[in-house]
Amino acid sequence: FTSLPGPPEVETVALGDNGLLSGMSRGKAYFDLSTNSPTMVRKINAAFAERDVYMLDSPVSGGPRGARTGRLALWVGGDEQIFNRHKPVLDAMGDKARYVGPIGAGSVAKLVHNGAGYCIQTALAEMFSVGIKAGVEPLALWEAVRDGAGGRRRTFDGLVDQFLPGKYEPAAFALRLAHKDMTLATQLGRDFNVPMRIANLALAELSEALNRGWGERDSRSPMVLQQERAGIEVRVDPKRIEEALARGNE
Repeated sequence: FTSLPGPPEVETVALGDNGLLSGMSRGKAYFDLSTNSPTMVRKINAAFAERDVYMLDSPVSGGPRGARTGRLALWVGGDEQIFNRHKPVLDAMGDKARYVGPIGAGSVAKLVHNGAGYCIQTALAEMFSVGIKAGVEPLALWEAVRDGAGGRRRTFDGLVDQFLPGKYEPAAFALRLAHKDMTLATQLGRDFNVPMRIANLALAELSEALNRGWGERDSRSPMVLQQERAGIEVRVDPKRIEEALARGNE
């Protein structure tokens, strides 16, 4: 097991002179818990595979508090049989050891998780700045929004109703209403001379979707625009989503 600052350190420790690979025998397994580049992970895995040594990228999430309490997520990419064989060891480290897919998949999951978190952090900083400048006391504002629909639901749980199944009709909340709300929010920023870079970008996405005639679709329908740009389509069988939710509640 290694847990290091980043790709250069992992490469040196794994493949450098007197590194891990030089001392590992055939059939052994190496788990890297670092937040790493999937490209680097695959490079290291290829070198290990030449000597019949398994590598699994297994980045963790939970921070120092999670490490102390054992409440850590471990996202694992690599050989699934090797993952299953060593899962008891992973379970001793955290409470959510999950096989994600082939080598590199664990690192992809970690980067998506962290990237989304920092994007949300940036958006929250922006919206709170306008709310506070508009005259609401910070703690009172936090308490208020925490009681709303967004505050009551875990961030990624909001993807199961429309985004994952690719089903935006009938609408839980219509896009035209979301567009109105975002227009008012950005206007609030202009009224109080607060830069609203993230909010204006979100409004542009809502406007593009609205101009396609999606006004009565769900407010999450603009998420399809990014799928089109990336050349992907997200459409997961609802039964599989239900099974994943059940596993998450175990």
